[in-house]
Order: sequence, then structure tokens, then C-alpha cells
Amino acid sequence: MSRSPRRTENRTPPPAPDSPETAAIFCRGLSKQYGEVRALDGLDLAVPRGSVFGFLGRNGAGKTTTMRLLAGLAFPSAGRAWIDGMETTSANRLARSRFGYLPQSPAFYNWMTAREYLDYVGRIQEIAPDARQRQIDELLELSGLKEASRRKVGGFSGGMIQRLGIAQALIGNPPVLLLDEPTSSLDPAGRYEVLEMITRISGSRTVFFSSHILNDIERVCDSLAVLHKGRLLLVSGVEALLAQYPVDAVELELDPSGGETNAGAPAAFTSALQNLPWVASVKTEGRLIRIMVKNVPDGKRELVPLIAKLGPTVNRYEWIRPSLEDIFLQMSS
Repeated sequence: MSRSPRRTENRTPPPAPDSPETAAIFCRGLSKQYGEVRALDGLDLAVPRGSVFGFLGRNGAGKTTTMRLLAGLAFPSAGRAWIDGMETTSANRLARSRFGYLPQSPAFYNWMTAREYLDYVGRIQEIAPDARQRQIDELLELSGLKEASRRKVGGFSGGMIQRLGIAQALIGNPPVLLLDEPTSSLDPAGRYEVLEMITRISGSRTVFFSSHILNDIERVCDSLAVLHKGRLLLVSGVEALLAQYPVDAVELELDPSGGETNAGAPAAFTSALQNLPWVASVKTEGRLIRIMVKNVPDGKRELVPLIAKLGPTVNRYEWIRPSLEDIFLQMSS
């Protein structure tokens, strides 16, 4: 099985909105107090329409509290929130049509089949029979559950359950999806399936995706917010955030079929590297060479000519950035 999908196109986030009318999700001063515990503290947030927006934080940061407030399942102690221009924190039933919601631990009627459950959700939303069946067919195809559509939900794997949960959230074609930790309890295969589904629906609607799994946010989201102990630390585009941190290492992977010239190159090459003033250290593992760099501009200017001069055949040349996980741990420590 291949690794989980990573969005490679359209990674630039849409412009930040500045009002409930222009934002997919808009919060002002949103707070929630449980006794002495302040679960959410004055959240100001504007999520652009059409984005895949990661809502990132450690367990207990306030992510699920925010999701429940947005979905109207809890009332804020202070502040307001809107989805697609309609306030959701004012007990407005009409606002429910503006979003689909997948809770962190979805519960289904295990004796129903996937098709029966989606039909049940469509009936609750009073969707006309023809339109309802058309949507169900499309969502079973989208979720990869078409062949399993007549199996009882009680026999589904974790990944199948979460994909069915996303499918039910899409009934009625809402413009915004709220997904609360959709991959947190899944094995690698289940995570791959769910992330692939999120990737397929990206662009057609706004996806607000809470998680503490950094790799998942990095792979599918174009924008993110970091929540820590109920407070918002930052909002940024994913690529913009990664670009803020210095690049201080480069990896070279040598071609194993380089012949005699290539076979003799690594020793001379690594020896030359170690004597350069911009190189902090050189580590080799088989045909992989990692160079820790003290002066990035000098390294970028001089490394390629050095490769050309000493002749190793290179399969891969990559400047390494810190992962989103590295950055997050620094910010939330």
C-alpha cells in the first residue's frame, strides 16, 4: 500500500476573510467554561471558503469543544460563531443545513446497512426520494463503500466507519464539513482511506478538520490554526509556516548503478565536504548522505558545482525542512 495522499496542487490557501458573510467559518470571542475549567478562551477565527483547514492541538486543547459549539451541540459561555454566513450559536435550526458534522466517535445503528443508514439520514433531512437515492449512490461511490453498501454497519472496519461518517455528513450537499479527529483511532490503512476521501472532496466545499496527528494535517490541509490550552496560538498557510523555519540540512541519494566512477566518489566527495566552512557535519548511511549546514546560502550556491566536479551520480537532491510536527512541538511545549 502506498503512503497517505499529500496534496500537491492548489496548496496556496485562499485569502483570509474578514466577516461572517465572506468566511466559511467565523468566530468572535468564542469561549466555553465548564466550572473552573476554561475549555475555550476567546477564539477569534476566520476560515476561508474552499479551504481544507486543519485545526491542530494536543488532546485537551479545546478542539472538540470548538466543534460542538460550531455545530450547535453546546452553547458558548461568551462569543458567537457563524458557518456560511449563518449564526450557529443562536439555536437557529436553519443553520444546520449549512454544514455536515462528523463527531470524534461516531455511533451508528449496527443492524442497518450503509445504504439504509444514508437513506435514514436523507429522510431526516426531508430530501425528496429521487434526489435522496441519487445522492446516496454518489456518496457510496465517493466513499468507496459501493460494494459494501448492503453489508451491516456492525461488520465494518474502523476506516469504513469513518468514511461512512463523512458520507452521512455530506447528505444534503452542505458547503462546510466539520470533521472532528476523523483519523485518530485508525490503523495506517484506515487513515489512508479517510485522507484519500478528504482529498477527493477538497475544492468542492470547505473542510474544517481537527486533529492532533501532524502528518495528516500536513498532507491534506492548505491552512491551519494551532490551539493550545483553549487559546489560539496562530493561523497560517501550511506551506508558509514550514517556510518560516530555516533549512539547515540537505540529503543526497547516490545512484547504485553509477559504475566504477560513482563507486569511488563518496569517499572523496564526503572528504571534500567536511573541509568546507559552510558544512557542520556529514553523515553517510549506505548511499544516503546527509549534510548539516551552517550557512544555507553558501551551501545552495556551492554544493551543485561540487557534485559536478567530483562526479557522484545523484538520484535525489533535497533540502530538508522541519516537519510540521517539529514546529508544533516547539510552539506548544
